[in-house]
This record gives sequence, C-alpha cells and structure tokens, in this order.
Amino acid sequence: MAEPDAQRRLAAILAADVAGYSRLTEADEERTVGALKRHLGEFFEPTVAKHGGRIFKAMGDGFLLEFASVLNAVRCAIEIQEGMAARNTGVPERERIVFRIGVNLGDVIVEGADLHGDGVNLAARLEGLADPGGICISANVYDQVRRRIPARFEDMGPQTLKNISEPLQVFRVHMDGEAPLALPLPDKPSIAVLPFTNMSSDAEYEHFVDGLTEDLITDISRNPGLFVIARNSVFAYKGKPTDVRRIARELGVRYLLEGSARRAGGRVRINVQLIDSIGGGHVWAERFDRELDDIFDLQDEVTARVVEALVGQLVAPPPRRRASSVQAYDLCVRGRALADSSFGSADAMREAMVLLEQAIDLDPGYAEAYRCLALTRNDAWTHCNIPIDPARGTVLDLAERAVTLDPNDSSCHSTFALLLDYAGQWDAARREHELALALDPNNADAMVMYSDFLLFAGEHGKAEGLVLRALRINPLPAAWYFMAQGKAEYALRRYDDAIKTLRNPATYRTASRRYLAASLAQLGQIEEARREAALYMASNPRFTIGHWSSATEFRDAATKAHFVEGYRLAGLPE
Repeated sequence: MAEPDAQRRLAAILAADVAGYSRLTEADEERTVGALKRHLGEFFEPTVAKHGGRIFKAMGDGFLLEFASVLNAVRCAIEIQEGMAARNTGVPERERIVFRIGVNLGDVIVEGADLHGDGVNLAARLEGLADPGGICISANVYDQVRRRIPARFEDMGPQTLKNISEPLQVFRVHMDGEAPLALPLPDKPSIAVLPFTNMSSDAEYEHFVDGLTEDLITDISRNPGLFVIARNSVFAYKGKPTDVRRIARELGVRYLLEGSARRAGGRVRINVQLIDSIGGGHVWAERFDRELDDIFDLQDEVTARVVEALVGQLVAPPPRRRASSVQAYDLCVRGRALADSSFGSADAMREAMVLLEQAIDLDPGYAEAYRCLALTRNDAWTHCNIPIDPARGTVLDLAERAVTLDPNDSSCHSTFALLLDYAGQWDAARREHELALALDPNNADAMVMYSDFLLFAGEHGKAEGLVLRALRINPLPAAWYFMAQGKAEYALRRYDDAIKTLRNPATYRTASRRYLAASLAQLGQIEEARREAALYMASNPRFTIGHWSSATEFRDAATKAHFVEGYRLAGLPE
C-alpha cells in the first residue's frame, strides 16, 4: 500500500503490447525481436515523442506510456495503429508486428521515473480487451476526446476486469470513423448479404424474411468463385442504419447485397440491389413480384443473377433439394431460428423440435428439416438434459436421412459428420467433414466443426488453421468459434494466446471457463485458475474429469492427457 504522502498526479496512460508475441517468437525468435526493435526505433518511439509522451516501462513486448494530455495520448494511439498497418503492408500475416492499445485517464503514484496505481492498472486491462490493431479507452477518456478526434466510438458497455472491483465502461475506437485496420479484400470477388427488411404489415413474417436471407447466403456461398460472409456476421447489422462503406470495411468485402421483401396473401415482392462499396453505385438492381409458391425458384434466380454479375457465367453447383411447400418451409425456418436464438433453453428446444417435426410431417422429403431436427435433438439431449424418445429415430438416423435426401447440401454433411464423430465412427466422420467443405468452401460453421474433430485427432495446427479461415469468413461469429480457437491454442501450448482468446467478452461464458482455467494453470497461475474452475463448477456441478475423459471422443491419447493435466492443475474434480 502506498504511503499517505506518496506523490501523485493525474496522467493519461497508454498501454501497448504485441498481439501473439509468443507465437511469433516461437516461429522465429531472431526475426521477431529484430522486427520489433526496428519498429520501435524507426516509428514507435519517435511517434510517442512527437505527441509529448514518454515510455516509463518496457516489458519485452509490452510498454507503458505517460502523456500530460489525454487528447495527445489517443491521437498517438491512432497514429501508431495506422502507421503500423502501413508498415505491415506486404509482410506475411504470420510475421506482422501488431499492437493492442488501451488508454486510461487516472490518478497515478509517482516513484522516480516509474508510475503505479489504478490509473496504470486500468490502462493495462483495457489493452487486454482491444483487438489486434485496435484501441480501447475508458469512459473518462471518451468524455475528453469524443468531440475532438475524427473517430467513431463504439460503446462496449460495462466490462468486468481482472482485480478491478467494479465494472468499467469501455469504448472501442474506430479510426477515421471506420473500423480499425480493415480486413484485406480476398483474392476472389467478395460479398455480404445483409438481412432483408420485412416490408409486410404482419410482423409474423419476420422469420420468413430472415429465412430468405439465410437461404440466399447458403446458395451464393456454394459458388467456389466467390468469397461469402457467413450468416452470423451479417445478422449483427439487422435493424441498424445501413452505412455501406463502413459495413463493407468491417467485414472485409467489396460487394453488398441488400433488399426487402413484402409477403401478402399468396404473393411475395422482393426488391434486391447489389452494391459496389469501392467503385460506388449499383452493380445490379431488380424487383421480383411472384406467386408465393415460386419463392424457391426466385431464390435460385436471385443467386444466379448475383453470381453472373460478380464472376460471369459459371457452371452452377448441383441444386439443393427444396421444400415442397411454403408451409413446411415456414415451419422449418421458425424451428431453426428458435433453436439458434434460444440455445440452452429447454422449453425453446422442445418447441423447436415440435415445429421441425411438423415440417417433416408436411414434407417427408425435406432434407433441411431432418438436418435441423437432428442437430436440435442432439443439442437438447447434450445441453438441456431433455430425454429423447427413441421411437422417433436416433439423431444419427435423422442426419443420415438428410444426407440421403439432399447429397448436395454442405450443412447436411457437416451435421452428419458431427454426429458420426459422437458415435465414434471417425473414418466416416472425416469423409463427411471433407465433403461438406468441398460442396461449400464458404461454410464457416462446417470449418469450426471439423476443427474440433482434427483437434481430438491430434492435428492441432490444421485445427487452428480451419478456425482462422472460419473467422475470416465470419468475422462477427458466435461465441463457440472463439472457444474452438482457444482450445486449439491450448493444444498447441500457446497458453498466453489461449487466455486472451478465452477472455474475449464475446466468448467468456460458462463453457469457456474450463479451458481458461487449464490455460492459466499451465502458466502457474494456480489461484486464478482455481477461481475460474470454481465459476465453471457453479454452473456444471456434475462435471468430473473422469466422466469427461470417457465421454469425449479423442483419437489422440497425448492430446487427451494434455487437457486432463490442465484440468487437474486447475483443481477440477476427478
């Protein structure tokens, strides 16, 4: 504790560290250390000096800086990130030096040239929340700079930070009013299909319009000549103002497809426009007014027009098997949406299963309904402890039926692969995983499902590679993507990276705490590991290492032993 008469002052503190430094040095320590020294001497240190700052502590790949002006601190942070982006141009991604930065304004304790106290600690915690190439600031910094810097500030809400008693309001800085460090455009034409707007007077048709968007994404993504952003990322923009350039930049695509749908009686009207976010203007726009029963032909037509506009005439992929009726389609879309949005809710999962069973009763040849029912039943049993009546058929039977009905549907094969994996039919599961990605090279969910299979087989590097590919296609994913990334980093013994990934607010939840506890324990942070293990056990009181070990389908004994070792070190029960 500091003495009562310790010297104090108010200061703006900037904390920066190199993202993935352990991985970089493990790959090539000499190259990484040399590159960091060059960046520091040629750019980082002169930029800090220009803005009136000083580095008061350097810790290998981490730096603490003091500024008398909070405005100068944020301006320096932005210049560092933009300058490093330019310096990394042409450098292979695996070799880039990329900083995370946090900025706080607070009271500090002065000890010679060094500074201590909550003002410094909070800056370091903010840096840990920042994305690679990004900046996070506290609310008091935001209040000082929000009208004085040409940037957009995203409110991340109150964040619980390590060893900080109260949640802290945090803001993410998007430089020049746009997303920091836009994702580089892929080599092939890239597109995101934004959620269509429901123009119907009946709000009940919202699920129909969402289903239409999802099916268009699926259909367009099956074309190997295109790079297509996944569903989860585009639905993050639903109901929000459309800023074409900003959305395209944040998702790392050139083209956006947006539209609206009005369903009334037995007809449907769809307006669609394909926008070039770089060249400006509309590449193609059209209105379709059709009988509702023609909706599936209409989806095919819109898909063909988009593909033709972006890459010309291609050999169309084999057609998917559609529902035979709009009623069955409606039931399936509602069931699928309910299961996705209410994951873990027993009542919602039961309702979703009823809807999907009704879709199958109406259309016994509807592959998508069988696939969704198989996945929902599996999740209901696995995560909600809902007993499944075996007379209705096992989940594996349902998934196999979906594949038989529609052998051209990537997601049917991916779901079947997942359930084959649970059943221990690993050779068959691998074939189905690979077929799923051959049918749809943009199927990000299938990539992450396959990554788990590869992880358990001991193919850790390949597992991580698939997750990283999936995160590019789905840059705003569901939490389980980051959990898969954290597991792969743990398996690769990159515990620092795993901890940062698993502490990401997007994924830090019950299931991730087990892997986080193991990662902390492997670094010798036993007390903190046991706190995370206790939080995990509070929600999973029946967990034991023995049951998990026997129930998890590992094909590689060394990988299983590595996870068991981490759980034991963290104090999880035998």
